[in-house]
Amino acid sequence: MAKSMTLLWGAGSPPCWRVMIALEEKKLHGYKRKVLSFERGEHKSQEVLEVNPRGQLPTFKHGDNILNESSAVCLYLENQFKSQGHKLIPDSPAEQARMYQRMMEGLTFTEKLNSVVYYESIVPEEERHDSAVTRHREALTAELQLWEGYLQTVAAGSYLAGGFSLADVIVFPNIAYAFRFGLSVGRYPKLAKYYSLLKDRPSIKTSWPPHWVAIPQGYDILKDL
Repeated sequence: MAKSMTLLWGAGSPPCWRVMIALEEKKLHGYKRKVLSFERGEHKSQEVLEVNPRGQLPTFKHGDNILNESSAVCLYLENQFKSQGHKLIPDSPAEQARMYQRMMEGLTFTEKLNSVVYYESIVPEEERHDSAVTRHREALTAELQLWEGYLQTVAAGSYLAGGFSLADVIVFPNIAYAFRFGLSVGRYPKLAKYYSLLKDRPSIKTSWPPHWVAIPQGYDILKDL
């Protein structure tokens, strides 16, 4: 079944990483995948535009079904392969509600993280202002403090919505990125504990961004948050 799947992805992309984690969790091995370069603009190539007119990654195809939003791909995989691999949507209505809530909040987390980490890439030089930088950093700080609170009870076997779920698939890459870009372990101990708890999970370790393995040293953009 995985042989009828194709993933176009970019290394260093949390949305792409989510899909790869979900595929690993569902034991969907042997799918076709091709890594494209953001630096060379390959995500805007005709190959991508034919399946995703936004020119974004990931793009995912299963047979004739095309999905280009990472959270949609993750939900699709869980619903199509419920009995295979790890169950990613809990049965309990309370846990489901919390899972869906954290999933959606995880997308907001991505936006706020990107607005700081990639500010100079996103905003043209003539439109950059110190006040905007400060505003984005304050918004990200508030977001990080919110997640620090959510993770007060994190422990092995109990994650964002009980057991490991789609909430963790969506959110973990954001937290890994925050630490990659210099987030303080001492200032955010619960986020650090969650990161440490999940970083060696097989689905996450197997799909770890390859350039992070080659160059373990990160950045310091978030060190003062």
